[in-house]
Amino acid sequence: MVNRWVVLFAFILVAGVNQMLWLNFAPLISFIQEKYLVSELVASSLILVFPLFYVFLSIPAGSLTDSKGYKWAIGFGSILMAIFSLLRIFDSSFTVLLIGQIGISIGQPFIMNGISKLVSDWFTKEHAAIATGLGTVGMFIGMALGMALTPYLVESIGFKSTMMVFALITVIATIFFLVFAKERTKSSHKSDLSISEMKKMKELFLNKDLSIIFLMSFLGLGFFNGLTTWLEAILKPNGINAIDAGIIGGVLIVGGIFGAIIIPALSDHFKRRRPFLLFCIITAIVMTYPFCTSSNFNFLLILGFIFGFFFLPSYALLLEMAAELAGPERTGLATGILMLTGNAGGVIVILAMDLVKIGPSNYLPSIILMIVILIVALFFGTRVSETYTLPAKI
Repeated sequence: MVNRWVVLFAFILVAGVNQMLWLNFAPLISFIQEKYLVSELVASSLILVFPLFYVFLSIPAGSLTDSKGYKWAIGFGSILMAIFSLLRIFDSSFTVLLIGQIGISIGQPFIMNGISKLVSDWFTKEHAAIATGLGTVGMFIGMALGMALTPYLVESIGFKSTMMVFALITVIATIFFLVFAKERTKSSHKSDLSISEMKKMKELFLNKDLSIIFLMSFLGLGFFNGLTTWLEAILKPNGINAIDAGIIGGVLIVGGIFGAIIIPALSDHFKRRRPFLLFCIITAIVMTYPFCTSSNFNFLLILGFIFGFFFLPSYALLLEMAAELAGPERTGLATGILMLTGNAGGVIVILAMDLVKIGPSNYLPSIILMIVILIVALFFGTRVSETYTLPAKI
């Protein structure tokens, strides 16, 4: 008999690896610029392609997750991820490296959009948020490793060998998922995004609470993608080097790992989603400015952990709230839309932060922009209904 925790762990593994491959280059922007003689914005495209391709592929991926099943969708994304991670070993050209990242980013929505469907298939409502939280833990672990481990490995064993190490990890994780992941309930099969699916999308957007959650995903993931993409550049004028910036980013996400276990569990226990979501946003508003402007490495480590602990669980809460509102038949599609809006926000905020900065290194306007984004998210968060006690309205 298949154990539900083994299935969840199989997802955690491939999701974590995917996020690790995404943020490999976040602490290496300066290194990439020097190695390939490209601009800061071109170097950041290695990260930017992930939210960009998510925007285009999230809805088809969510629809296929509902119709073909999450094992098929996640497995397909994992295979793509493994193939293109191997391509990154050929590092002589920036173009080849970018193609590798594009291939991995195409697989990302097929992997990530499966979490809510998997949780609703294997876990009861009383344990849904903690299971989703554990799923996001895998993502956060991958992010932390991508941020903290990559610059250390590059300095220790070289860039090419680092890409080989990550490719090997990716292949192993993909094989594990394909062997051990199972579906408890079989899904009906459809070949593409049909008129029926378009009708479902319209119904999802017409739900006021879901629309607010999609908007909050746009703002929240936009904020997070902007922060992680430009973290090294933001902290560099404060005297923080690339390796230390990677460690700080890693600690922020490690804090999120603990938070994603504890806060969703508390949400399940108290049978409330909204108060915890609002508290996560308020904490981020308070901490963004000191986190981005301090030059004290030890203080940044402490602040980063607390920041991550309270803000990153908001992702799991948004996923679960969307699933509760959409109902089991539309969970994959709702997750796809939430991911789409979130990654659209990521693309726009990343570019906006680069646009509003002053000169090559003054990111103060960008920091203010991030705080404003969070305040707007908090405003809309006060307008969303409590979802734990509501039946699906769609």
